[in-house]
Amino acid sequence: MEYCKKCVYPKNTAVKLDWDDEGVCSGCRYFEELDRADWKERRLILDRLLDRYRNSGNTYDCIIPVSGGKDSHYQTYLIKEVYGLNPLLVTFNHICSPLLGIKNMANIVEKFKVDHIRYTPNPEVIRKLMKYTLKKMGDACWFCQTGVVTVPIQIAVRYRIPLIVWGEHGWSHLFGKSKLSETVKFSTEERTKLFMRGLSVDQVLKDNPEFERRDLSWAIYPSEEEIQKVGISGIYLGNYLRWNQKEITEFVIKNFGFKTRPKARTYNTYADVDCHLCSGTNDYLKYLKYGYGRATDHVSQDIREGRITRQEGIKLLKKYEHVRPEDLDTFFKEMDLTEEELMKIVEPMRDPNVWQKQADGSWAKKVSIDPDNLVDISGVEEIEKRLNFVKNWAPEELDPRWHF
Repeated sequence: MEYCKKCVYPKNTAVKLDWDDEGVCSGCRYFEELDRADWKERRLILDRLLDRYRNSGNTYDCIIPVSGGKDSHYQTYLIKEVYGLNPLLVTFNHICSPLLGIKNMANIVEKFKVDHIRYTPNPEVIRKLMKYTLKKMGDACWFCQTGVVTVPIQIAVRYRIPLIVWGEHGWSHLFGKSKLSETVKFSTEERTKLFMRGLSVDQVLKDNPEFERRDLSWAIYPSEEEIQKVGISGIYLGNYLRWNQKEITEFVIKNFGFKTRPKARTYNTYADVDCHLCSGTNDYLKYLKYGYGRATDHVSQDIREGRITRQEGIKLLKKYEHVRPEDLDTFFKEMDLTEEELMKIVEPMRDPNVWQKQADGSWAKKVSIDPDNLVDISGVEEIEKRLNFVKNWAPEELDPRWHF
């Protein structure tokens, strides 16, 4: 297994990276493009773009899809306070929120005095979908990835709001799926190929005859005719503003009281605050299949933004990548599933280039970013202190139960 020479991504990533002749991944090359960009000029382009929608005559000037995280706070601050637009906030409730995530979302509405629609799907339908996609692709989050890029567009059509404002373009920031110069917009193709991983609603209904189409109403995408009639455009602020995760988080903590939370599988306390599943069980599933997890995403981001060296990043991976998530037992309870059953589901999905079955039936990684074990984890606590924030949560807010 080869790894990027700059960050810590392996070549077997779930979303495929491109690699150049120097052994550097497309995500790292994307960040080099960010360093060369004329951000003053891009800010002026954003100014002119948003001017077209301000006081547009609609009840709302735009929609901001939000989850309650750091980016949600910052997007709302920019659009409401800096640019003076009247946004409608839209949330697809993935039902796996910790209490702290619910409080962060309420904090946005209160601090910025905005209207907010929170769409909650039928939890029983979601549990069945989670089991289905878990068995089909080893991923329990398909419903969430689908909902967050469908419900805001449905609301935009219903209320005739032509502008949708997203934060960073995550597929580029992580994997370099587009060039900054392309100024990528949200698209139906991106929704289908990346967020939904090619699994259509029609296929879900075909595989699950107990579902009726109305059970998945939140996943039904508007027609092209409906979208064009409203003139819907989805822009990413990260195309126009330098989107530095740590600086954004420090800003919203200081100015608006955003709260972070610790996770078992990564050192990063400020990402995925709104969902147990994303940074917990579902990330663990990715590790069991491909041998890497969320900590690799976070380490690679911090290397690219110059906060740590690659060797320091490897120390963090050795501490966190293998850790059992804190919400796994909650997941088993909600899914009526055992750990043994989960491992049987995942076993045929393990990448044979990464995992090897032992004589006793257990699995061991046969490849490592540090194959000779030359990097120890001494001093890792100091690295974490440099990267993270002061404790600003209460014990009850970290309860791994799901809050619907």
